[in-house]
Amino acid sequence: MPLPIFNESVSSDKQKIIVLGSGPNRIGQGIEFDYCCVHGLLAIKECGYEAIMINCNPETVSTDFDIADKLYFEPVFWEHIWDIIEHEKPFGVIVQLGGQTALKLAKRLQEKGIRIIGTSFDSMDIAEDRGRFSDMLKALEIPYPNYGTALSTDDAIEVAKSVGYPVLIRPSYVLGGQRMRIVLNDEELEKGVLSLLKHLPGNKILIDHFLDRCQEAEIDAIFDGDDFHVMGVMEHIEPAGIHSGDSNAVLPQFNLTPLIVTTMEHYAEKISRELNIKGLINIQFAIKNNEVFVIEANPRASRTTPFIAKAYGIPYLNIATKIMIGPAMLKDFTFEKKMKGFAIKEPVFSFNKFPGVNKELGPEMKSTGEAIRFIKDLRDPYFRQLYKERSMHLSK
Repeated sequence: MPLPIFNESVSSDKQKIIVLGSGPNRIGQGIEFDYCCVHGLLAIKECGYEAIMINCNPETVSTDFDIADKLYFEPVFWEHIWDIIEHEKPFGVIVQLGGQTALKLAKRLQEKGIRIIGTSFDSMDIAEDRGRFSDMLKALEIPYPNYGTALSTDDAIEVAKSVGYPVLIRPSYVLGGQRMRIVLNDEELEKGVLSLLKHLPGNKILIDHFLDRCQEAEIDAIFDGDDFHVMGVMEHIEPAGIHSGDSNAVLPQFNLTPLIVTTMEHYAEKISRELNIKGLINIQFAIKNNEVFVIEANPRASRTTPFIAKAYGIPYLNIATKIMIGPAMLKDFTFEKKMKGFAIKEPVFSFNKFPGVNKELGPEMKSTGEAIRFIKDLRDPYFRQLYKERSMHLSK
């Protein structure tokens, strides 16, 4: 006779909102998203809902006993999440705060008819599907690198010849630029595509023309359906081709013309309106010959969202969560930046713990975290050394 199953989780009558965490810390998704989840949970409480956290990482603040009203210390896998949803019957689920792991579960939530708080699944899918996203940019007349999609090596070679070498090959829906490669010829392309098909079978391969020797920058923003607010513009010190998570980046921008910054902000707002974003978005740009190209958009909190919030002293995650839930709007908040000078995002690497790993940086992320350094001005010796190294790299 089977033993009876006891459930010690007592569901209340209060309206509940579940926040999905990011699971274990790993390359491509680290402790930054824990900051996002913590401030999201606190905002949910302030809005009068019961805040429920699902995560399985004991090294995070979001799994402390006194942060959420209820914590489910469970793997962030669909089977576990669905059991919890059936038991708690939440008002909705927030996927924007837990990085790519949480975002990838949005499709299952949509299929089960569960309310996704904030941006809809279809809008997220457009941003995540490289082909659909590029088609949208084309319709909006926003410049982007020439691209094509492939399902085999023969297709890939034809696409690469069309868009022109060098090309960046990458799959959709991956974490931290996983298995992204810059290739220069047919032989390298064939090896890269075969590796992708082996490790990520059935994944559509996107092939972009790689914009060599150009600047890279990104914008984090909040959109409430009416108003658009730029949280910060960050300029990378390393050139394009180095994953954004591995790049030193300066807040605010230091070497971009006002016209380029205005163009970036204009494109970011057009994309946010077209996708009907409700909450957070991160958009990455490449600038070559004074022309701005959109590389990608992430319809969620990014690694740099906590960085900008801390640097400027503005509770952006609290604000964004309240906008996702509604009926709060951007006009209900004030944004007074407290930072003077500049803040530099420094990637943190753990190569000493992985001595056999190739230390050369590229489009696949290798950093395990980030630090923040404040400088008064651009005469700071640390910044000058970083910029000198960048100039040397570009001259090679």
